[in-house]
Amino acid sequence: MFKKFIFSLTAVMALSLVVMAYDDAELVGVIVDKACATGKVDKQADLQTAAANETKACILMLSCVNSGLGVYSGGKYYEFDQNGNTLAKAALEKSKKDKGAKFKVTGKVTDGKVAVTGIEEVE
Repeated sequence: MFKKFIFSLTAVMALSLVVMAYDDAELVGVIVDKACATGKVDKQADLQTAAANETKACILMLSCVNSGLGVYSGGKYYEFDQNGNTLAKAALEKSKKDKGAKFKVTGKVTDGKVAVTGIEEVE
């Protein structure tokens, strides 16, 4: 009887982990291009602070957009998929802030890359 209980509990926990792996993630942070986020452009020690200080015009330059976009959240850079790049570019263009705008990004995170389903600016 106890073995069945433990087996059932283990099965429920395993299924819960599988369901959690497919839930949408919510990341809040600043959108920045991959070149700046990985320190190739900014050699500052705190790349998240550097990313927050990047201007919208700089991030939206063709070479920067072409390097790929992502979000710095919780001290980590998360790269966007192609849909995320498109949504991020539109969100940045719509933002009234020149730098430091924060965005909530929803999507599925796999190996540090986000399959983006939505991006909205937050205060």
